[in-house]
Amino acid sequence: MSTLAPASLAQAVATVRMLSVDGVEKAQSGHPGTPMALADITLDVWLRHLRYDPSQPSWADRDRFVLSCGHASMLLYSMLHLAGYGLTLDDLRAFRQWGSKTPGHPESHLTEGVETTTGPLGQGISNGVGMALGFKMRAARAGRPGLVGARVFGIASDGDLMEGVSSEASSLAGHLGLDNLIFFYDDNKITIDGDTDLAFSEDVAKRYQAYGWATWTIDGHDHAQIQKALDEAVALVGKPKLIVAKTRIGIGAPTKEGSHKAHGEPLGAAEVKGTKEKLGWPVDQTFVVPEAVYAMFRERAAEGRATRERWEAEMSAFAAADPAGAAAFKALLARAVPANLFEELLAAAPKKEAATRVSAGIVEQRAAALVPSLVGGSADLNPSTKTFIEGSPAVKRGEFAGRNIHFGIREHGMGAVMNGMAATEGFIPFGSTFLVFADYMRPTIRLAALSHLQSVFVFTHDSLYLGEDGPTHQPVEHVWALRLIPNVDVMRPADPLECAAAWTHALTRTDGPTVMALTRQNVPVLARPEGFEPKTMLQGGYVLADAQDPTLVIVATGSEVSIAVEAKALLDARGERVRVVSMPCLEAFSRQADAYRDAVLPPSVPRVVIELGVSRPWRDLVGATGLVIGFDRFGHSAPAKRIAQEIGFVPDAVAATIRAWRRGSD
Repeated sequence: MSTLAPASLAQAVATVRMLSVDGVEKAQSGHPGTPMALADITLDVWLRHLRYDPSQPSWADRDRFVLSCGHASMLLYSMLHLAGYGLTLDDLRAFRQWGSKTPGHPESHLTEGVETTTGPLGQGISNGVGMALGFKMRAARAGRPGLVGARVFGIASDGDLMEGVSSEASSLAGHLGLDNLIFFYDDNKITIDGDTDLAFSEDVAKRYQAYGWATWTIDGHDHAQIQKALDEAVALVGKPKLIVAKTRIGIGAPTKEGSHKAHGEPLGAAEVKGTKEKLGWPVDQTFVVPEAVYAMFRERAAEGRATRERWEAEMSAFAAADPAGAAAFKALLARAVPANLFEELLAAAPKKEAATRVSAGIVEQRAAALVPSLVGGSADLNPSTKTFIEGSPAVKRGEFAGRNIHFGIREHGMGAVMNGMAATEGFIPFGSTFLVFADYMRPTIRLAALSHLQSVFVFTHDSLYLGEDGPTHQPVEHVWALRLIPNVDVMRPADPLECAAAWTHALTRTDGPTVMALTRQNVPVLARPEGFEPKTMLQGGYVLADAQDPTLVIVATGSEVSIAVEAKALLDARGERVRVVSMPCLEAFSRQADAYRDAVLPPSVPRVVIELGVSRPWRDLVGATGLVIGFDRFGHSAPAKRIAQEIGFVPDAVAATIRAWRRGSD
């Protein structure tokens, strides 16, 4: 931790401010005022505390910097350029342009050095909680001091702390005492509409103290105060930390300082000129970086490189002293999965009728034994979701060696914390709740997909068969609402073997999230033809029951597959030749080669889909003349069997509907 000379620091602050202003001005789009206001704080974090090595940007024990207020992205891009992460001045000039590495909000999969995708407010600080939790759990697993020193530093805005997701995650962070988490709150009193007083007048520091955080309140432009608070926060043990920094948005702008006009639009040529004159900055140049500023960051990068090399030496010493322990730790960091995972999970799948939540839970126990990186929990629903990892304790304050996480009744926060864990090395996180509450998690699922994170969302009680709880708890549109998010794979398994396929898919798919939709009610073990190859289940859709020269194909998912099989028998007895296709994952099936898809679903054979949920999106699969047997209204409160009978989701009613459709289509 070095001391920064005031003159050098002032020049660096001016550099960051004007790079941000120039980037927004050139794009004629963006948010200049917040980067200007946060330059003082950010430079102190990066130049005195943040442990990073731009020559090895994926070094596992680096600190993480999270810009939760992602609209201030030019601040982060300016820092990454100065720090040597490979962003050039030309990249800064291409801010918000097609194909650039500097999009309007930071995206982790696109820009090296961006640790998590931020933009939707509240998500970044909540991801930070997940990162900090992951580091605590990693340290507990390492079994050797000195291997995990990573911390999370970040900045959140008024908007971040107004959004409910940050409250959920911050409450959990305080409960767990995550003292490796340090966030600044940019208290600039400005939103797009105007003063925060329009809608926000609470005492944020007191709220965070109530969560269990330590807090400081400082002038965010006074470097003595910044350094003192940050040094104290880093040293404090036992609590997460929030430094409330009073800042002036657009600081240095002649007429827009402190105004919402500096928030979401370029300053304008005249204001930029006046700002540069006020700073003593070259008025007729843009994207100026003095050599002395580059030198400051080169010195800091050298310190980071030395820290990384010491960590690597410690890893080598660990390998020499305890080869098995070191190998296990490296496997944890790599999220290693055994090559025979699918075979092992197939063997673990129960052989009798059960709800798929039960079957998936049994399979998960074997998965957890084989994949130490698998960790997670539920939103206060472990007895229902069947996801608690047996033989392992739950994570508690000061006790992070367990694999089970009690997220509390915080679905939105659970998803964001999971994503933070998935964005760091070591863990494949899962979270579970009822499918109908996926509505509370949709923003986090979407961000997992956008960021290509291996988060696993386990949803149970997947249909109207929830029964007596009634329509508030009965999902109708939810499976399709999730399928419609790009890069989300939705698994709706039909029986224990498909549950094994679902967990295999989730643990081997590394470029995006997997969703499981599981039943509350029992479903039978499906009969499969002689010589059936289980790996075909991993292709998303496969022929479960066939007929010679089929005249009709029925596609079904989840609990409706067994209905399709029984309806096939009734239809075959009337002269049809029905093929039943189980479709546990439409997305995986859609990625197969045309030849495979056509072999499963012959283009010339009429198609029927059976799924207890909204029907319209299935039209792409069945075509204009096909039949979808779905459900396009809200449910009912009644026992599951009575519901099925009343709405026609029983084999004889399904067969009758198909026969009537066939007669009408002749």
